[in-house]
Amino acid sequence: MSDSKSHKKNVTLLVIVAALGYFVDIYDLILFSVVRVKSLQDLGVPEEDLLSVGTMLINSQMLGMLVGGILWGILGDKKGRLSVLFGSIILYSLGNIANGFVTTVELYAIIRFIAGIGLAGELGAGITLVTETMSKENRGYGTMIVAGIGLFGAVAAALVGDAFPWQTSYIIGGVMGLILLFLRVGLAESGMFKNVKHDENVNRGNILMLVNNGKRFKKYLSCILIGIPLWFVVGILITFSPEFGKAFNATEPLKAGMGIMYCYIGIAVGDVVAGFLSQVWRSRKKVMFVFLMLTALSVVVYLQSDGINTQQFIWLSLFLGFASGYWATFVTIASEQFGTNLRATVTTTVPNFVRGSVVAVTLSFQALQNSFGIIGSAYIVGSVSLLIALIALSQLTETFAKDLDYVEE
Repeated sequence: MSDSKSHKKNVTLLVIVAALGYFVDIYDLILFSVVRVKSLQDLGVPEEDLLSVGTMLINSQMLGMLVGGILWGILGDKKGRLSVLFGSIILYSLGNIANGFVTTVELYAIIRFIAGIGLAGELGAGITLVTETMSKENRGYGTMIVAGIGLFGAVAAALVGDAFPWQTSYIIGGVMGLILLFLRVGLAESGMFKNVKHDENVNRGNILMLVNNGKRFKKYLSCILIGIPLWFVVGILITFSPEFGKAFNATEPLKAGMGIMYCYIGIAVGDVVAGFLSQVWRSRKKVMFVFLMLTALSVVVYLQSDGINTQQFIWLSLFLGFASGYWATFVTIASEQFGTNLRATVTTTVPNFVRGSVVAVTLSFQALQNSFGIIGSAYIVGSVSLLIALIALSQLTETFAKDLDYVEE
């Protein structure tokens, strides 16, 4: 087989594995939101404590993702992208299976923390491999496919979580992850990583390099802040849609599982459109700006939905998802901002710090409710996160078709 055919085969397999890995990643990440009420009721949590206990468990998962983001990111730059890709898959798959056997809230929280550590590595390693392996002109299509397919894991989580007992739903996710490991055969490591792996003069995976240089830290922080609005939409507006439904005087109860499914269908479609537009416009920043503006519009429309019914909620979930469907573009921007010796660290930590921001966003949202109510709190937190994201976006340079074969000094 010629080198070009061999490379093309590796790229194709790499994109497939990264996409399916992200599919299972998102399945597990979202499944808890889908089965939150059902699982906690089975564990004996009183109705009035469902929201507070659910928030605690989400925070446990997100804390695990913060820890895992740092751990896997550093390992990705020190040991290789492939080892992280599959190490993370093994950990969150086993965590998923273990979740099917929990009998107490305390054990539930511990397993969600462990699963969160595993969940933190897959996307960053996958996107890093894709961006470093594909041509600089076409890598946006690769990350678009990874996110577009991967995000349908949320749809699978909603369907499976509704059709099966919550314990079975977790086990199904774990088994899917373990099956993925068989696709590892024949997958090649990033050539850019191989070039720097044996160079003793290159400082790889040193997370302190991201904070000990003012310019680099500003760029890193900006990469994180542009992603926060998406997790405000998912972590607040959709996850707590049953509570919002009561505030909207909805004609029927709003189901979080249904909202998550349609929101993620919207995100998947938005991700494909955003990725395609970034290739056509030859700009990541322009696309990010357009989608942040769309997110602002969708949030306002959602929060003014008095007397909403289930059908309207479905359409609004789709709109919210599509408008905030810039996840692949956002992660690609982060990956393209830094050199090979820090790329996995950045690409893995940035999305997990954004996911982890749900803790701060959720706590702020809850703290404001006594004074402003659930809708007023959502307006305030949403406006602040969007404003911060726009300011952060203005601080980043355009990275479309940027040559990534360099190191940070």
